[in-house]
Amino acid sequence: MSEKQSVVIIGGGPAGLTAAWEFVKDGGAENYDVTVLEETREFGGISRTVKHNGNRMDIGGHRFFSKDTRIMDWWKEVLPLQGAPSYDDKKLGRHHDLEPGGPDPEVTDEVMLKRHRVSRIFYGGRFFDYPISLKPATFKAMGFVMTMQAGFSYLKSMFHKLPEDNLENFYINRFGRKLYSMFFEGYTEKLWGRHPSQISADWGAQRVKGLSVMGVLKNAFQKLLPKKRSNAEVETSLIEEFWYPKYGPGQLWETVEKRCAANGAKVITDAKVVEVRQSNGSISSVVYEDSEGNRTELAADQFISSMPIKDLVNAIDAAGEDAEAPESKVAPADMTTIANGLPYRDFVTVGLLVKRMRLKNTTNIPTLGNPPIVPDCWIYVQDPGYTVGRIQVFNNWSPYLVKDVDNTVWIGLEYFCNEGDAFWNMSEEDCVKFAIHEMVRMKVISSPDDVLDTHREKVKKAYPAYFDTYAQMDELVEYLDSFGNLYCVGRNGQHHYNNMDHSMATAIEAVGNIKTGKTSKKNVWSVNTEKSYHEEK
Repeated sequence: MSEKQSVVIIGGGPAGLTAAWEFVKDGGAENYDVTVLEETREFGGISRTVKHNGNRMDIGGHRFFSKDTRIMDWWKEVLPLQGAPSYDDKKLGRHHDLEPGGPDPEVTDEVMLKRHRVSRIFYGGRFFDYPISLKPATFKAMGFVMTMQAGFSYLKSMFHKLPEDNLENFYINRFGRKLYSMFFEGYTEKLWGRHPSQISADWGAQRVKGLSVMGVLKNAFQKLLPKKRSNAEVETSLIEEFWYPKYGPGQLWETVEKRCAANGAKVITDAKVVEVRQSNGSISSVVYEDSEGNRTELAADQFISSMPIKDLVNAIDAAGEDAEAPESKVAPADMTTIANGLPYRDFVTVGLLVKRMRLKNTTNIPTLGNPPIVPDCWIYVQDPGYTVGRIQVFNNWSPYLVKDVDNTVWIGLEYFCNEGDAFWNMSEEDCVKFAIHEMVRMKVISSPDDVLDTHREKVKKAYPAYFDTYAQMDELVEYLDSFGNLYCVGRNGQHHYNNMDHSMATAIEAVGNIKTGKTSKKNVWSVNTEKSYHEEK
């Protein structure tokens, strides 16, 4: 290439930093002048790690697993897999296949751990496997009458399919009405603030993937066979082992950012994009603002955006105080209407450092602590009697997230809400009191006196939602794609409830298009939409 192409990447989360690294690795900075604009002073977006008094919180919980081998190789290249047991593996005599020559997590920080997945559902004061399994323990917990009701309800759903024009029908077709009412209806409404009948079935197709009662049965049967299966052969929701950075997901993105900067990318933090300027059908520049209100314009040849689509569309030639943008240059009114109608769900995580958990470990899985803690990474609170949506036990994600992993338990309570609602606006003191009260009522902890430390973290636009103007997304995609040099990537950049690996894949596709001159962006938008992507490697 005779002349460098300049690229501006909006956002320092998984999609933005993946794009930056794809440009500058292997000497790519000779051909591309890359600038990353990150609104905050942290990296990883929702995949960041929050540090508080020596303990670390994983916002949202991030299993590093993908059916896309490009992504697995990418992660492993940044943080190599452990070659020696981690602290808890060693202490508990727990086995993982270790990487020959891989780093020792007890000695080295830049290392990816191998972890066993344990997640359960809390419903009606009892624990059920997550996803629901068809084990004797499940039927015992449900009781004979409820088990029969669920069975006949499922049989009915096999022969009487409902039109899949909403999420409620999507679930009923796969699980039957009884299991749907127990394990999906209340939780979905808690998560989204809307009844499943008001939500697009697209969300279920994307998040539940191929999971169904038949999928659970198939998985249970295959476990009985001697042939060892790879993770690629199991539905994503059923994966039992995953990778995890020693210090949480933010560690990986902080490492990627350092590598990008060392390889020639310019990374600017405290840089909120407030204007996106266009000229002759292309994006010509962006204007970013720091926390003190200072504005800077940055021109480039190519633009990759992972900022929320709502904000992106509103920033297109938004007239600044000194600017008079011609009407024709502002985003069309119908596009702005669709963008402004795209809904999001926000959430609040409350971290509680406790002396001990009241919940007993009734499994045969060994864990740290005295008495041993429950083995769960996540506990899904499907019970509508509680406001909390999920409970994370950080000790089980990585022992290195907890300062004193043997004598304290560090839990994260996830509350789904909307920015500006009553829960969001609670003072930190009131929010923490509410969370502690719920944990005592749920019998997760015995008493408020067991709480040693707390921290609240608010997360805006955590989950793009599939209702309101989402049905018109195709029109918005067509408009945004009309700018030949603009690529929308990532979860919020596409308003697509992507996992981290899918967000990264959108960025890899976008960079590939820029490098090869491919003009169609269908490949960028179609990551994690095809059923085959979910079910086959």
